[in-house]
Amino acid sequence: MLFGFEWDTSGPLVFAISILPMLLVGMWVTIQATVLGFFMALVLGLIWAVLKAAPSRIVSWPAKAFTEFLRDTPLIVQLFFLYYVLPEFGIILPAFMTGALALGMQYSAYTSEVYRAGLEAIGRDQREAARALNLTTVRTFTHVIVPQAVPRIVPAMGNYLVSIMKDVPVLSVVTVLEMLNVGRIIGDRTFNYLIPLSLVGGLYLIMTLVASAGLRLLGSRLPKQGIPLK
Repeated sequence: MLFGFEWDTSGPLVFAISILPMLLVGMWVTIQATVLGFFMALVLGLIWAVLKAAPSRIVSWPAKAFTEFLRDTPLIVQLFFLYYVLPEFGIILPAFMTGALALGMQYSAYTSEVYRAGLEAIGRDQREAARALNLTTVRTFTHVIVPQAVPRIVPAMGNYLVSIMKDVPVLSVVTVLEMLNVGRIIGDRTFNYLIPLSLVGGLYLIMTLVASAGLRLLGSRLPKQGIPLK
């Protein structure tokens, strides 16, 4: 029994149907971790991109060094650090939140480079035109630069969304009951790994296909010249 559900091993099809509700619970945890981790990556990535573009080296160098550290160290090491080391300093986070934070921090290093490329793709003439219209720096960034950069970065951001989804199983090392961990537990208790792991692979395929299709649709709907602001 898992999550209050029981399984029936009387036949392969019956077994698959009986464990599907448990895997769907794990799938929901996987989706939640993906969305939260991706949201953190988007927010932190933008912060790193802005800091790295700062004219002062006192600001830009630490941001560059930190994102390089995040990019060059394994996700599982960062996950273990957050889960096992931070409690020694009095910072205790739930396993799920720790996993989402690790995903968000790891991928924020990558999304910061996507932001940088998207922002640098906007010509200097756009900034000069905004300056000629007496727009503030903040208003120029939010109303001129960002709306034009978004359509350029959506495809790359979409790739990282799918990558985060496929990295969620790493969270099982800190006891997060995401879909793969649920499938493994079922296999351990029934000595049948083929069916639960096959279902996990199929559900992951469905999730990634749906996410990819949604991102392609979003990319096709966004105007190439930029998002109009009213």
